[in-house]
Amino acid sequence: MNIFDQVSEGIKKAMLARNHAELDALRNIKKELLEAKTSKEANGEVTDELAIKIIQKMKKQGEDAIDMFRQQNRQDLIDEYQGQIDVYKRFLPEMMSEIEIERVVRETAEKIGAKAMTDMGKLMGNVTKQLAGRAEGRIISTIVKKVLSE
Repeated sequence: MNIFDQVSEGIKKAMLARNHAELDALRNIKKELLEAKTSKEANGEVTDELAIKIIQKMKKQGEDAIDMFRQQNRQDLIDEYQGQIDVYKRFLPEMMSEIEIERVVRETAEKIGAKAMTDMGKLMGNVTKQLAGRAEGRIISTIVKKVLSE
C-alpha cells in the first residue's frame, strides 16, 4: 500500500476513533498530496518518493513553528504541532545516523574521485540522491565539508 493509501486509511481509522488531532494531521497530509497530484510534474500520480519529500517539508515547517512558539511561551501550540509532527514521522523512513551518513559520503567520494572542496557540488548531488528522505541536507553538507577538508 502506498503512502497516499495509508494516509486515506489512517483518516478513516482516526474518524472512527474520534482522534481529532491525528485526523487533522492526516487531512493536512492528504491535502498536500492531492495538490501535488494535480501539479504538472506529477502527471496525476503521487509516488512514495514525492510523498516523503512533501511530508518531510511539512515536518520541517512544524519544527520551525515549534521553535517560534517556544520563544513566545505558547505551550498549547507547541503541543498541537508536536502531535502533528508525530503523525508525520509515521510516514517517513527512519533517519540515518551521522556515522552512517559519513560512511556513504566517504564511499561516494572514493567512487567519483572527489578529493577537494571544488568537488563539493558533485559529491553533494550524488549523496543527496542516495540518501533522499533518510538524511537532512544540512547534515549531509556538514559531513561532505568535513570529508573533503581532510
